[in-house]
Order: sequence, then structure tokens, then C-alpha cells
Amino acid sequence: MKDFRAGTYVSQGYYRSFQPTLINRQWQLDNMEVIQLLSKADRDLGRLDMYSNYIPNIDLFISMHVLKEATQSSKIEGTQTNIEEALREKEDVPLDKRDDWEEIQNYMHAMEAAIKELDYLPFSARLIRDTHKSLLHGVRGDKRHPGEFRHSQNWIGGATINDATFIPPVHTSITELVGDLENFVHNKDIFFPELLKIALIHYQFETIHPFLDGNGRVGRLMITLYLVNKGILKKPILYLSDFLETHRRHYYENLMLVREKNDISQWFKFFLVGIIETANKCITTFDSILQLQKEVDLDIQKLGSRAANAQKIVNYLYQRPLINAEKVVEITGISYPSAYKIIDDLEKSGILREITGGRRKRKYLFKKYTDLFK
Repeated sequence: MKDFRAGTYVSQGYYRSFQPTLINRQWQLDNMEVIQLLSKADRDLGRLDMYSNYIPNIDLFISMHVLKEATQSSKIEGTQTNIEEALREKEDVPLDKRDDWEEIQNYMHAMEAAIKELDYLPFSARLIRDTHKSLLHGVRGDKRHPGEFRHSQNWIGGATINDATFIPPVHTSITELVGDLENFVHNKDIFFPELLKIALIHYQFETIHPFLDGNGRVGRLMITLYLVNKGILKKPILYLSDFLETHRRHYYENLMLVREKNDISQWFKFFLVGIIETANKCITTFDSILQLQKEVDLDIQKLGSRAANAQKIVNYLYQRPLINAEKVVEITGISYPSAYKIIDDLEKSGILREITGGRRKRKYLFKKYTDLFK
């Protein structure tokens, strides 16, 4: 990567924008540290992907992974909603937190819609625009052309363009740059390891910054979408936002290091370390989920005639671990007195915990489960 050149600064009168070099070309990998990290990242992702094979009901648990990703990715952008708050219904969220809550709900919907879209649409500019449209629909930023590449200059950091930390390329070059990125994704004549391809794609996308708003969230969503689209992961079970939030300063510094010093190798190393750490955290989480599932199954078996309905409730809780009596009735079809009896049983066994502290409209959290994602 010694001959890598990230791009050049171009004068636009009173400011200079950064024009990135096109990436759809042959790449030569010559950094042994990157190669070593790449090998480990591939192995750890392979270990993680095995869970898609031998956990028969893994789809039950993916919703919580998406929820965690949504809260962490949005946190990078400044929102303060945590997992437990994100699980609440809109009417239960304080007015001053509803904007944050709505953005997290949109993030989850955008990811779920994009995963479904991959069944009939390749990883492409259209998929990116569709995802962006879902992400910004009806929330802050919905006036900034959701689903459309920008038609004006934007910037990163600073109150105005004059004190910006970074100024992306002019809008007139967006079509060419995104087209080049899309061609790189699908170019079968160029061999380059897939994990380094998505690392480069993510860097290039963040540098292009093709939308007026939501670029960071879309860029992070793209990582998981790419891994699923390329068959590296069978299920969307790896998300980097937790790692990037934890190392936010280094994340932005490493992106700028590429632009300022042409140091793409350092970016690759940072990205691969993120893959390795995140994959191993996911493996630990899945192991903990399996252990918790065994313990919960034993508790349910003790409920006798109520065990079947209790199992329906727990299956729901694995997907959305906050529940009330109304939802129990809806899931099981039993009466309210019977629902409260099962809730009481699940509370006594430690599966549910009442979190409102009130006598009416009580909410119950599957806390042992949500704690695994903190």
C-alpha cells in the first residue's frame, strides 16, 4: 500500500474540498501486520458465522443485536437513548427524548428493510439510497433530501464551512465517485480480500459523504450489509458501532490519517482490530445467551400446565425483552387473570422484572437478557 494516494485538496474559492482518488483498480497488499490481522479476522468471523448453523432459533436473537447497533450508532451521532428506553413504546418516552427514540427505531427499520432488499437487490447505490431514505423518514434530517445524493456542499465539524474539520468533495463529483465505489464492489477482475474491500469502501463512503445528513449511520450499516451480501456472514450478527463508539476519537483520527498522510494501512489495521474484537464479543454474547436459555428452559418446565404459554412469552422476549399484560394476552390468547398469574410466575423465577414501580400500566423487563448486550 506504499503507493496509495488518498486524493487531493481542490480550491473552491474561499475553501478547499477534498477530492478522493478512485478506488476501482488493482491493489497490492504488502503490509505483513495487515495480513496477519486479516487472517485472524477471517478466522474469528468464521467462528462467529458457525452460530448461524448450530443455533436453530438464532433469528430470535438478531433483533437485540440490531437494537444494540441502533443505539450505539446513534450514540456516535449524539443521541442518548439506551437499550431499555429504546424498547419502550413511543407514548412511554418523555417528550424531550422522542426525537432520539424515533431515530433509533428508524435505524432498526432501515437495517431490517435493507437485509430483506438484499434478497433481490445487490449491494449498490440504489440500496444505499433506499436505506438512507428509510433512515431519515419522519425524523430530524427528513427535510435534507432522504434517499437523494446531495446537490450542494457539506462539511464535517465546525459551525460553518470556514472552520470545518473536513470538507468532502463537491457535489458535482458524487455520481462519478459513488459509481466508482459500486464498480469496485462488483469488479470480479480485481482480487482483494473482502474484509479489506469493505474497510476501503467504508472509508471512501465517509470521505465522499454523499448525503446532506445521515452519512455516518448509513456508512456503518453498509458494513453489515456487505458482509451478508458477500456470504461472509449468513445472518446479520456483527455490528461495529459499539467498537467505533468506544474508540470514537481513534476512529475519526484514522479516517483523517488516510486523507492527510495517505496511511491506508493504519486504517486497515484499526478496522480489522474492530472486526476481531466485535466478533469475539458476539461469540461471548451468544455463548451467554445459550447458557441463559438453558436456565430459563429449566425454570419454565417447573410451571407445569402453564409452561407452553410461558414458552411463547419467552420466545417473544428474546426478540423484544419488554412486555406488559396486554402483550401477554395477545401472544397467548389467555385471559387477563391467567396472564397476570404467568407474569407473577416469571417474576418469581427471575425471568421478568417490573420496571415502572407503579400499580398500573406495568412493564416487565427480561433483564438478565438485556444485561448481556450492555
